[in-house]
Amino acid sequence: MTDSNRVIIFDTTLRDGEQSPGASMTRDEKVRIAKQLEKMQVDVIEAGFAMASVGDFEAVKAVADAVRESRICSLARALDADIDRAGEALRGASAGRIHTFIATSPIHMKYKLKMEPDQVVENAVRAIRRARNLMDDVEFSLEDASRTEFDFMCRIVEAAIAAGARTINIPDTVGYALPEEFGHTIRRLIENVPNSDQAIISVHCHNDLGLAVSNSISAVANGARQVECTINGLGERAGNAALEEFVMALRTRHDAMQLTTGIVTEQIVPASRLVSTITGFPVQPNKAIVGANAFAHESGIHQDGVLKHRETYEIMTAQSVGWHTNRMVLGKHSGRNAFRSRLEELGISFATDAELNEAFRRFKELADKKHDIFDEDLQALVSEQRAAEDMDEAFRLTYMSVTSQTGEVPVATVALMTASGEEVKSTAEGSGPVDATFKAIEKIAESGATLELYSVNAITSGTDSQGEVTVRLEKGGRIINGNGADTDIVIASARAYINALNIMLSNREKAHPQV
Repeated sequence: MTDSNRVIIFDTTLRDGEQSPGASMTRDEKVRIAKQLEKMQVDVIEAGFAMASVGDFEAVKAVADAVRESRICSLARALDADIDRAGEALRGASAGRIHTFIATSPIHMKYKLKMEPDQVVENAVRAIRRARNLMDDVEFSLEDASRTEFDFMCRIVEAAIAAGARTINIPDTVGYALPEEFGHTIRRLIENVPNSDQAIISVHCHNDLGLAVSNSISAVANGARQVECTINGLGERAGNAALEEFVMALRTRHDAMQLTTGIVTEQIVPASRLVSTITGFPVQPNKAIVGANAFAHESGIHQDGVLKHRETYEIMTAQSVGWHTNRMVLGKHSGRNAFRSRLEELGISFATDAELNEAFRRFKELADKKHDIFDEDLQALVSEQRAAEDMDEAFRLTYMSVTSQTGEVPVATVALMTASGEEVKSTAEGSGPVDATFKAIEKIAESGATLELYSVNAITSGTDSQGEVTVRLEKGGRIINGNGADTDIVIASARAYINALNIMLSNREKAHPQV
């Protein structure tokens, strides 16, 4: 195996994945995911878009300071201020990369940039040179590359490499490409750009037509050696190429492509669960690799075949992607040291004893409700605690009572503590206990938001499992996801709704790039 057969895995869960409507992550949550990606041995972690907001800058900086084994990257438009801000955020990284981009398709240049092609090339070259003055490793992306005229693509790629870009990314920004044509484009580009051997060719595929992984595979089969992807395929619109699917396709079909990655595949399922818990985006049961049914067999013929010889119906083992991960169980008799040790194994630590004590208190409360506490329970517990710590809460649930019985209209009474310290109580009827609860909360909040989505997901198996609820609210075109967990689904629902309201009222605003 030679270096030419090694595919670099560039994970953009923390940047492009966060662009999923309502999937914003706090700084601490980004660090937790980044540490898990480091454990997976992801080559490059795109930690965010430093210029987007103060919060994004702080998150990129925190990830750069916390992660030592993976290269940390920040996105930057081809603007001086963006590039300088990215360089500042990455100052503490053991290995950093500035990723700058500009649109190159005719439709983007004419209507979005309002630039002539010569101006686009000039801006790209200037941006790359400025970035190279700050950092040795610079990546350049041609936004909307799959709709870019081929001759112009070759021209700007050659200029970008000459200016000092080590990696050239060819994104299928709108998920428009088909695998055969996309692979052909990558092959032609490598053959027609004279200095293409001086840079790694990368791809970043969106999933609008469900072809992101297929396009990525076609690209590496034709010479690309970096793939930009996300955990669970999270991302803008229909998402990105799913890291777990791409990596396992290369590993399982090594006979066909002779390509490899450095990913520790046994960490895939833990990473999937962590991202799902933090973002509130449940993984569909039939999702390849990480879905609950990915290695389940119901058909009698399939069951019989697997029992006789696993490979009759399974092309990889569940253990190879992490389904056998440590299932150490904590309970109400577990002490503080066991609790802290297990969290540290999950990559979770606390800055102060006060934070640890609060987490341990929540753990004991949960342990009184359910007998066994699994890793997923701990992740949800810490996520909820830190989400509350990272914002000024406009509302906090202090009391709740719901009555629901056959033939009667459900009634909910809630009491919320406001930011001013006043406790306000409200009662409302609804078509069900959750509907009544939300209406009671709205009587107090008067947010004017529209409920777009209500989703319940069991965190673990068993009737005493915590229910993890996701609530999506929309107001004035702004979409916010709120999350809550509890063994009581109605209480979890109330917490999720209040979490969404608190995020909405915190007015977290940020720029919204697209590659």
